[in-house]
Amino acid sequence: MAMTQIQPDGDLRPEDAPAPTLPAMRVGVFIPIGNNGWLLSENAPQYRPSFALNKAVTLKAEGYGFDFALSMIKLRGFGGKTEFWDHNLESFTLMAGLAAVTTRIKLFATAATLCLPPAIVARMASTIDSISDGRFGLNLITGWQKPEYDQMGLWPGEDYFSRRYEYLSEYAQVLRELWETGASNLKGTFFKMNDCRLSPRPQAPMKIICAGQSGAGLAFTARYADYNFCLGKGLNTPTAFAPVVERLAEASAQTGRRVTSYALFMIIADETDDAAMATWEHFKAGADSEAIAWLGVQGAADTRSGSDTNVRQLADPTSAVNLNMGTLVGSYAQVAAMLDAIMTIDGVEGVLLVFDDFLKGLDAFGTRIQPLMQTRRHVVPAPLAEVA
Repeated sequence: MAMTQIQPDGDLRPEDAPAPTLPAMRVGVFIPIGNNGWLLSENAPQYRPSFALNKAVTLKAEGYGFDFALSMIKLRGFGGKTEFWDHNLESFTLMAGLAAVTTRIKLFATAATLCLPPAIVARMASTIDSISDGRFGLNLITGWQKPEYDQMGLWPGEDYFSRRYEYLSEYAQVLRELWETGASNLKGTFFKMNDCRLSPRPQAPMKIICAGQSGAGLAFTARYADYNFCLGKGLNTPTAFAPVVERLAEASAQTGRRVTSYALFMIIADETDDAAMATWEHFKAGADSEAIAWLGVQGAADTRSGSDTNVRQLADPTSAVNLNMGTLVGSYAQVAAMLDAIMTIDGVEGVLLVFDDFLKGLDAFGTRIQPLMQTRRHVVPAPLAEVA
């Protein structure tokens, strides 16, 4: 029987050879903590974030067998006609609320490390660990957008661009010491702890995420994090991010630690390829040029460290309608095949997904896409009543 195979060039075409056995894929949802999700377009769904929306998204994801939910932190948006990301909830308090209403899904908050001392973050994480019964983890960011922090008088100066991963390394050391031993006496350049204490400590090992793709970012991840998030690249090119995974493997070989990767993709799916592509073209036609231009200015502000490639990719005006994350557009079967192709990359553990319409998109994934995926055959979805 003919099988649909992903070819090295990213194209799909039938082959007579049987499909290889692929490892199980772990799947997360990047919940819409900011307005309009990840589409900078006047033609995309326009909405404000709320606890009710994020609760509905997370419970639906949990019902469809998603492994985790992650919320970002954004303290100042990009403006434009859509007021993109000008309206945002706060990550830790949101995830604490979600921890109380979920039962299985793992939850990750994002720490704005220039705003919150590591000892406070360690205690907040331990608290949500208690609420969730061990289902909590942490995403660490350095902070690259000066206006977010300058508005509060917290921007440390232009030298920070070249030293931000030094700062984050000390930050992570304090967190690990407090979580693992209950005390920290780290004396560093940025933090000086004096018999700092934490109790109770987390009941489960606290996992750390980082999303850097620069050399410094990958070196930090290889030493202190458990997972690396890579931005997917391009349209319907599910394996184009593979070089970042290879570079992480090289960095991890130096530290002797196993750190796996997750790729970030938006899914736009429909009954046919043409219908899904028409939706994508409609979003592109309504691109918020003002917000995209502002993002480009901010992405170019780092002239001292050469900038993290993540930031440069986000700011690329040629595809920033989806913040230049990888976009998988097609029929349900086509998207399922492209997602399966991701797991052909050694060192990849799964994906972090966003949707053009989160509630409808999650239903489409859970009922139409996931059942077609070889890499998600292990998932037994909850009864429809639980995810409605």
